[in-house]
Amino acid sequence: MSATPGRLVIVEDDEDFARTLARSFERRGYEVRTAVDPAELDALLAGERFDFAVVDLKLGTHSGLPCVAAIAEADPATRIVVLTGFASIATAVEAIKLGAAHYLPKPSNTDDIEAAFGRAAGDAEVPVDGRATSLRTLEWEKINETLIATGFNISETARRLGMHRRTLARKLEKRPVR
Repeated sequence: MSATPGRLVIVEDDEDFARTLARSFERRGYEVRTAVDPAELDALLAGERFDFAVVDLKLGTHSGLPCVAAIAEADPATRIVVLTGFASIATAVEAIKLGAAHYLPKPSNTDDIEAAFGRAAGDAEVPVDGRATSLRTLEWEKINETLIATGFNISETARRLGMHRRTLARKLEKRPVR
């Protein structure tokens, strides 16, 4: 057995959160590297391989999904966990198709992420009739899905959703996209 649990890359644009998460994993014995965007991740992947990866779904104006694909392509054995502040079924499905092992909503702590690294198979016992999704959550998922599809263009998103641009802006002010 090796001296450390493994090499971990954290792809996160929130530098404070990335630093906190990195310190927490380092205390657990991981060798940690961080990247804030896809370009920085590509530079890391050019010279290193990782056993584990934590990828934020939204990296500033970039999507984290290309990062998931790049990590999986560099080493298919890397256990990738996607973190997101605005989970949606569409992005969860795409993340898994691209090579993620798990998809967690923020806030998730180090224990949650490490447990997700260890889950190699799905859980057939997960209840199908779980908690019903609220109307507010469905609305938020639709807004986020449309924002992604429009490249985060507020006016175009509002037009596609059939709402006034200022109404959408107010909703986004109450619950900012991260």
